[in-house]
Amino acid sequence: MDDFRSSLECKLNLVGGAWTPAKSGETLDAASPSDGKAFARIQSSTAADVDDAVQAARAAFDCGAWSRTAAADRGRMLARLGRLVSEHAKELADLEALDTGKPVSQAANDIRLAARYFEYYGGAADKLHGEVIPYLDGYQVQAVREPLGVTGHIIPWNYPAQMFGRTLAPALAMGNAIVLKPAEDACMTPIRLAELAAEAGFPDGAVNVVTGLGTIAGAALASHPGINFLSFTGSPETGVLVQQAAAANHIGCTLELGGKSPQIVFEDADLDKALPAIVGAIVQNGGQTCSAGSRALIHVPVFDEVVGALADRFKSLVAAPHDADRDLGALISRKQMERVNAYVEGETKAPIIACGRIAENAPAGGYYVLPRSSRQSTPEAGLPRKRCSARCCAACRSRTKRRRRAWRTQRSTDWWPASGPGTGPGRAEWRRRCDAGRFT
Repeated sequence: MDDFRSSLECKLNLVGGAWTPAKSGETLDAASPSDGKAFARIQSSTAADVDDAVQAARAAFDCGAWSRTAAADRGRMLARLGRLVSEHAKELADLEALDTGKPVSQAANDIRLAARYFEYYGGAADKLHGEVIPYLDGYQVQAVREPLGVTGHIIPWNYPAQMFGRTLAPALAMGNAIVLKPAEDACMTPIRLAELAAEAGFPDGAVNVVTGLGTIAGAALASHPGINFLSFTGSPETGVLVQQAAAANHIGCTLELGGKSPQIVFEDADLDKALPAIVGAIVQNGGQTCSAGSRALIHVPVFDEVVGALADRFKSLVAAPHDADRDLGALISRKQMERVNAYVEGETKAPIIACGRIAENAPAGGYYVLPRSSRQSTPEAGLPRKRCSARCCAACRSRTKRRRRAWRTQRSTDWWPASGPGTGPGRAEWRRRCDAGRFT
């Protein structure tokens, strides 16, 4: 085993244009969720490594080549990176699927979106205009949009490639120098995308990537006094800590946290269109999505029909290795698999009405969990009010506005139907019904 681990490719941090090992000399295994086996190693960085990356970004922003790059040239680099991502789409999709366990076709969609982010912001880079504001005679007032400086980005493991584009592209388009800390469970595509960024012409220090544990490297980045703005996507619990760290340094932060997303089915919905969307919303990425449709609020007249149809669809679902490209893959880690199994099998009081299956060729060491559909009778049944990537869709009866409120989480979410009415009322009428308490 030691010989096997010593032969694994070891990925380095990108700091100031140089690929460097962590100062601690320690590494972490990168394991594929499909079989649980390590296929590479990443750096286990500490606060010292984060500080080096921040200093490199600061030098690039204050007095390096990045600070002298014109907006039009920044746009050209972003567009060039978008083209490189498209040219390496298959390689990146295979890497994303291997690293996250998701089916390769879903990974390919993520890569296309990552490329699109760079294309879009490449075109926007030189169009961030200021504004002249009318004022008193003899005065001139204008608003000028300027980059913030060095921005820190902490991204999650569920969509690493897509999040790389979504959080870095706008920051780079504006002229910020960035330090990225990807989730330790999924670092491969962010590292490869950083290599492509260097190939696209981004100067040393404009893009820096530091890997490691969130509790060490992530915490060091969030609390670093040299950061001018933070972007974080992840759990609400960690989001609280990130926001506190930002507040301590008097900087702004953007948080994208977990949610609990309902899908509302009215009696006049087109079920042929609605049912694939309902199932797809929870199966997508194995349910590991902040907007996963983990509960369906179904109008009483069609409740039994919809539940029966959902059961039939869930019975046909297959969880399999990423390269089998079935309905869903493995969960991201053994820890997540154990957490979900303990929750669904131990805490949930609602009956499971249908289960998919795990493919016969799925490796025993993979992190597989059955896709399930449950029938909820009360809000206290468990699943409707819990935030958990459980790949389980809870079907709930709904009659009135008061009843719908009972299904909400403690921190309520907006009520927008994922699959709206068919030939019935539109969104304005739907909102009016909600306000009036009419759901029957």
